[in-house]
Amino acid sequence: MAKTPAAPAPDASADAPQGVGKNRPTPSRAEQEAARKRPLVADTKEAKRRARTEMAAQREKARVGMANGDEKYLPLRDKGPQRKFVRDWVDSGWHFGELMMPLMVIVILLSLIPNPAIMYYGFIGLWAFILLVVADMIFTSIRIKRIARDKWGARAEKGLGWYAAMRTIQMRFMRLPKPQAKRGQRPA
Repeated sequence: MAKTPAAPAPDASADAPQGVGKNRPTPSRAEQEAARKRPLVADTKEAKRRARTEMAAQREKARVGMANGDEKYLPLRDKGPQRKFVRDWVDSGWHFGELMMPLMVIVILLSLIPNPAIMYYGFIGLWAFILLVVADMIFTSIRIKRIARDKWGARAEKGLGWYAAMRTIQMRFMRLPKPQAKRGQRPA
């Protein structure tokens, strides 16, 4: 009597990933080295494009964070509660330095007029305004130092007066971090 052979059992190695398990010859050394080879630095166009977009996203996030005054993204010169207080105090008032650039443009336009008297008085007016701006910067610096000394005592940081004076000569819309306080709203 002839017996029929039993159905072969499903091969478990067919489901396993290649190179794992038994029932296959051991790969040669050359095959193993070839499988491990890859570039040390992935310089594909796709990798470069992805890195560029990630960096652009990080820079944009840092730019927005700095503009909004987020402590995490501020440079060292702008960090801290005392610097924030000075920024808010300066931003809450009007200062002559904000008008410096527009006035300089007006003086340049006046200097194009061929009348020597107009040019002369334009430059005299500009120098008078510069002296007014310097006086405002000195007054603001002294006032900020006094307020900081009253508020924080011996813990007041150095350089707050200079920081305030430099912020007064920037036009309000160009200041970084962006002004958080409205005009007339002095910080506590």
